[in-house]
Amino acid sequence: MQVEARGLIYDATAKPDAERIAFFTSLCPLRSGAILCSFQVGPSKHAPTATLRLCRSGDGGTTWQELPCRFATVLDGVPGSLAAGEMVETEPGRLLLFATWFDRSDPARPLFDPVTEGVLRSRQLLAVSTDEGESWGPWGILPTPGLTGCATTGPVVRWSGGTIAHAFESFKEYDDPKPGHHAAWLLVSRDGARTFDSPHLVAQHPEHRLYYWDQRVCPGAAPGEFIALFWTHDLQEKRDRNVHFLRSSLGERARELPRETNIPGQIAAPLLLEDGRLLAFVVDRGRPGTMKLWQSTDGGLTWPKGESLTIHVHDERALLSQGRENIDFAQYWEDMGKWSFGHPAIRPLGEGRALLAFYAGTPERMSIHWARVDTSPSS
Repeated sequence: MQVEARGLIYDATAKPDAERIAFFTSLCPLRSGAILCSFQVGPSKHAPTATLRLCRSGDGGTTWQELPCRFATVLDGVPGSLAAGEMVETEPGRLLLFATWFDRSDPARPLFDPVTEGVLRSRQLLAVSTDEGESWGPWGILPTPGLTGCATTGPVVRWSGGTIAHAFESFKEYDDPKPGHHAAWLLVSRDGARTFDSPHLVAQHPEHRLYYWDQRVCPGAAPGEFIALFWTHDLQEKRDRNVHFLRSSLGERARELPRETNIPGQIAAPLLLEDGRLLAFVVDRGRPGTMKLWQSTDGGLTWPKGESLTIHVHDERALLSQGRENIDFAQYWEDMGKWSFGHPAIRPLGEGRALLAFYAGTPERMSIHWARVDTSPSS
């Protein structure tokens, strides 16, 4: 594999201070050939005024233009912020946008409470566009019965038969004094998001010792099959484990736990190629920080280090309090709000190529970057 070209989707250095921090990257290729990119913007990471922006490319990701659409952040009269922003095309020209809304009625409250270890009250939202993202209908609230502390975690999965799945995780809300029990879920629709099944459990540790954070999911080769990668945190050992891997199906209950790979890092985005190879675009916040593209030729059993491709090397300038070991959970959340690169996204472009996106910059300005990779075996 090799990088063919790279550039910027959103240049934060040219933006006003209210839009100087961009992250939570996502990509959505359309049947028309256009590509959309969504991301969160604000004056800081997880700011009370954070919202979403969309950009479009008509030339395979080489150049990008910001779309004029703006999204409501007040829900039922309550001020809030928007996060994530994952899109899928269910029918030609009909797009869905999934996002997470956080309650910002008290703007002094951070996203994460270091005392209770809960997160702000949230809702999972859905909007529809019929003009390739130029305009969007009003927000609708998605059903997540019995689950709290929910947040969108990655791209919408779409299978060839039209079934789609919204990936999210649950934890606990801000004022909840009980211990948090983390879980990864899919919210499945078989009719273009007009109705949804009950949430499908993807992964939850039976002893709640491991947290399978930030799942990124791609469809497998068979209908309903999916491949998931997880940023896995070990509460008992107070450290991140290597990226974890799971192959499962909507027809199966979550019987097996994700297994550990040899890939160091946190968030990892998978992509199954037509030739059967599996790619993983991974952020590793070691020293130096890297964004690497890994590949497996045996369905995810092995990931040879020598066959990985470095996409980005990062000099983290944020003043961080946590290292790789002996992590204080509450302070780790604070560090997450300081990191200045990450959130890998990957989508196929056809003809042996893939488009990658991520955010990177300094603590003062974070932009959205793209890279086009030749993924053909002979490259």
